[in-house]
Amino acid sequence: MTKLKVAAVQMKSSRDKEENLKQAKYLIEKAVKQSTDFIALPEVFNYRGNLKEAAAQAEFIPGYSTNFISRLAKKYKVWILIGSLMEHYRRSGPGTRPSKPYNTSVLINPLGKIIAKYRKMHLFDIKLKGKEILESKRNQAGNKPSLVNVESIKMGLSICYDLRFPELYRKYSSAGAEIICIPSSFTKPTGEAHWHTLIRARAIENLSYVIAPNQAGTGSGGIKTYGHSLIVDPWGKILAEGSANKEEVIYAEIDLEYLKYIRKNLPALEHRKL
Repeated sequence: MTKLKVAAVQMKSSRDKEENLKQAKYLIEKAVKQSTDFIALPEVFNYRGNLKEAAAQAEFIPGYSTNFISRLAKKYKVWILIGSLMEHYRRSGPGTRPSKPYNTSVLINPLGKIIAKYRKMHLFDIKLKGKEILESKRNQAGNKPSLVNVESIKMGLSICYDLRFPELYRKYSSAGAEIICIPSSFTKPTGEAHWHTLIRARAIENLSYVIAPNQAGTGSGGIKTYGHSLIVDPWGKILAEGSANKEEVIYAEIDLEYLKYIRKNLPALEHRKL
């Protein structure tokens, strides 16, 4: 496979899980009508409340939400990346209590099978304009990258705040990644300042395509998110961009021949010294 039609789904997820799943289904079916091969949903696609509420909505994988999306992937014979959901996690052993959940991406193939997970490694602990967000208080961090194959294309998985840590993406490109996925719920203040710059930088410095579906609007936790979902090519060109505040689907074509051309004529990955 040398070309892949991809879609990034922009949502305005809320506390209503059933409504979020219904809307995800609608947007996935909209993408399917465009003969899309790969569909990426945003971070916390199935439930968006404050961190305490979100942690309480954690599910096992496979579980209710992943089974719902798996049925759609199988029905329409399409790859779907669940941008993330809260993954319920219980340590083994008698009498053990559930641990804090992971924030986890799930990749589902056209047979409806889960083939990979990625647990968010970098947790968003910040203060913005008087508001404090401490993901580490309610979530636990993952500890390993996830490089996967979508057909014959290598894809590196990450989530939102991971975007600010370029060493993760350099690890992926060094392992042969051709596409990087960054499903997000990027806040409006940080998005206005950094979103486009960081997404384009990850594409340019790794000579990779980047697919970055984002949440839009104000979540139930009161945090405004930036929208502007992006698909960017390895030259840093924006191939598709979402609006600031709409639920929608954006599309682009991944062209591996073009990626090879860029990497051959600008072999920066081969010129690394460190």
